[in-house]
Amino acid sequence: MQDLATAAIGVLTTADAAAKAKAARDAAVAWRSGTLAANGIKMPPERPARPARPELRRPGDMPRRKAGGNAEKRIALLHALAHIELNAIDLAWDMIARFSTADLPRAFLDDWVRVGDEEALHFTMLCERLAEFGAAYGDLPAHDGLWLAAEETAHDLLARLAIVPLVLEARGLDVTPATIADFNRAGDTASAAALEVIYRDEIGHVATGKRWFDHVAGMRGLDPAATWQDLVRRHFRGRLKPPFNRVARDAAGFAADYYEPLATG
Repeated sequence: MQDLATAAIGVLTTADAAAKAKAARDAAVAWRSGTLAANGIKMPPERPARPARPELRRPGDMPRRKAGGNAEKRIALLHALAHIELNAIDLAWDMIARFSTADLPRAFLDDWVRVGDEEALHFTMLCERLAEFGAAYGDLPAHDGLWLAAEETAHDLLARLAIVPLVLEARGLDVTPATIADFNRAGDTASAAALEVIYRDEIGHVATGKRWFDHVAGMRGLDPAATWQDLVRRHFRGRLKPPFNRVARDAAGFAADYYEPLATG
């Protein structure tokens, strides 16, 4: 019987973006059906395999994307969001391969398989939306900033949980409602509907990150809030910028006393 960590490596080493998403979804089906064993960690590649396109640039070299009234702007934003979701597929399956130690319960695997499956669904939805505009993932340049967070936290599960779900995905909760509203104002209700699905799921992803962050901090005898703040100061290269979507963050169990002390205006 193949094991889950090997399946996770298979996702990470698949270069074609559509095939990567399919591998992620297939692995999730196999895990839920009981045809994958859970037998510990396997060292994933330092960087996941990626397609030849899009061209990757430094984050500072990329323009800001905002949904506007014309198709070109909406394509650019959908492409940027698809790139985020492709990175999110790799981040979830890297979590499974790299950090599934014997002292973590099966529920840890169940949760991150679900996250990896949903990120693959999100990527596929956005690619389908791009295709309806006559565009495709890879048509525009993208930045490599998200995987820098993975490299920065590859040494420690607690650091990875602190930064990826509880900084990066939590930031998505703050900005996505305005993006949905922009698409709706542009009359692009199909793109808005796709982002509604993503927004709903991402609340669950932040909740998953918070639950396992608190669990691992407790295993190590650490205060969760103080430890999270320390890890963010050490490993996050940006700033936590308000306004925060407290409704969504509260729904994810991510209380303001964690992040507001680090907020910059």
